[in-house]
Amino acid sequence: MIGVEAIPLCGEGHIVRQPRSWQASAALDGDGGCIAEARHFAADFLARLQGEQGVPVSVRVMELTQLVVSELVTNALKYAPGPVLLDLRVAAGMVEIAVWDSDPVLPMARAADVGRVGQHGLEIVMAIAQGFEAQREPVGKRVTARLALMDDLGGSDAGRHPV
Repeated sequence: MIGVEAIPLCGEGHIVRQPRSWQASAALDGDGGCIAEARHFAADFLARLQGEQGVPVSVRVMELTQLVVSELVTNALKYAPGPVLLDLRVAAGMVEIAVWDSDPVLPMARAADVGRVGQHGLEIVMAIAQGFEAQREPVGKRVTARLALMDDLGGSDAGRHPV
């Protein structure tokens, strides 16, 4: 069982075992290294679930989770002053990635524009996630994306159909 333990990540982080779910949280202080550390935090969380609990996580989903974490944390740090909270939760075959920041303005995907350089992060997240929502909180907002842990009907841990 994954117990409660502190994980350093631009502040404090914890992995907690709940009935039929696991979760980890980290407070990000906003420095430049936090985005990479947030990606590593997510990868370590899923790797530990797979290694210690036998929870199946495809390589593809591991990579997509890191991509979503990177995009959501980047947006939060870019548009909101102050700290950012990252919550990861695994339940019912899904990994839920939630990022809280202090800005109450909800993100909106931009219209497709082949000439636009950058600012495609939210579009990417919405395209790969099985679920996406943004909601205002009493202070700020929470943006949440959900990915299936196993995306391969063939059951391959690599996330690809067997040849």
